[in-house]
Amino acid sequence: MSSLFKSRKFCIMLVDVVISSATYFIAQYVSPELGENIIWLIGAWQPVIYAVIAGIATEDAANVTAQSMVDAAIVKEK
Repeated sequence: MSSLFKSRKFCIMLVDVVISSATYFIAQYVSPELGENIIWLIGAWQPVIYAVIAGIATEDAANVTAQSMVDAAIVKEK
């Protein structure tokens, strides 16, 4: 479970949730008319955040694959 809290993907997701929620509720408190625009803005940024998380996941998977290939090559050498 502790590895989850050290994960870059989890941290990015957590920051996204906190910032999106704070932005939404602050905007609703200050000016309810802005709520619709804020919802649109938060929705517009979500694909960017998802792409960053997917990119990190792809990078992590590539690192695991590369390391397993290096380990297999070392075993073959011996």
